[in-house]
Amino acid sequence: MPDRPKNVVILGSTGSIGESALKVARDIPDRMRVVGLAANRSAEKLAQQLAEWDVQEGCLADSTLLDDCRRQAPAGVNLRGGEDGLVELATLPEADMVLIAIVGTAGLRPALAAIEAGKDIAVASKEILVMAGEAVMTAAREKGVRVLPVDSEHNAIFQCLEGRNSSEVSRLILTASGGPFRKKPAAELAEVTVEQALNHPTWEMGPKITIDSATLFNKGLEMIEARWLFDVEMARVDVIVHPQSIVHSMVEFVDSSVLAQLSVTDMCFPIQYAVTWPERVPNQLPPLDFAELAKLEFEAPRWDDFPALRLAQRAGTEGGTLPAVMNAANEVAVAKFLEKSLRFPKIWETVEETMDAHAVVAHPKLEQILEADSWAREFAAGLLT
Repeated sequence: MPDRPKNVVILGSTGSIGESALKVARDIPDRMRVVGLAANRSAEKLAQQLAEWDVQEGCLADSTLLDDCRRQAPAGVNLRGGEDGLVELATLPEADMVLIAIVGTAGLRPALAAIEAGKDIAVASKEILVMAGEAVMTAAREKGVRVLPVDSEHNAIFQCLEGRNSSEVSRLILTASGGPFRKKPAAELAEVTVEQALNHPTWEMGPKITIDSATLFNKGLEMIEARWLFDVEMARVDVIVHPQSIVHSMVEFVDSSVLAQLSVTDMCFPIQYAVTWPERVPNQLPPLDFAELAKLEFEAPRWDDFPALRLAQRAGTEGGTLPAVMNAANEVAVAKFLEKSLRFPKIWETVEETMDAHAVVAHPKLEQILEADSWAREFAAGLLT
């Protein structure tokens, strides 16, 4: 057992991943101590968390609400605002690990800053590795820090790969629930409502990621993320639909053996393993009851009916700034769909048209990635006005 708990900063503490991380900290206090908390706009909730966990370092990304948060937070808390505040929190001297669970691009600079400061990062925000996988993984290697996956699928692959070289891997097989429209005929997708798309069959998540699960863009983003995390080309990243979400992902090796990681559906599992790795420690989470499960089902994804997988495969293969463009265009289209001003299939169409119009920059620096992101948002928005 280590001499002290691991000091963890949680960026995105008021979201579903952040709340699961706090459950883990409550479950294994001898292994995990929370030393910093950050939220986007949830000023009241962040203030409550700072008080409950007796955390002295906090940040609210939306600086316009900072005064409200300060009034509600305990006296003596060092509360920052904006992107600079997130970077400052991510580089706290006492932090051992930074858990990044911020939706969108806001986690990118804090992630790179944490790496530069020699902190391990636990990644729950797909955009970091989708947009800047090459830059993030190169920086982590140079600094000798670990990038530990928190997404259930990537954490599963991480566990299956333990100690193995990527040259031994035939395929990384990401499992997908298939979303709420797994069985819906393609001809009916144009009539899908926001309410139907938000009704995910397995996971409770925020609206953006729930829509991404319905379009399968979430799985597409995970394909690109896996390519960088595990140092394999896109041709070795595959997807299989598994409605029960019990097998979280699998690795097929060159000898045709397959290893899979299974657990009940709870994000506390991958978060705990990221924090305690390379050790496993007891917790209060429920074990699997195989007799109750009875059977596990698998089926091929509908590549033609859900083009997000094909677009992600293209973006991950071409690389450069194209994944950032794909991600940004998708965010713009999803926001319009949630406003009920866009048909469901138009999400894919907008993303593809934006990707087609982009002049890809190979091996981009951070500023070039952010420029491509801004360009894609403006272009996609123009398509939808």
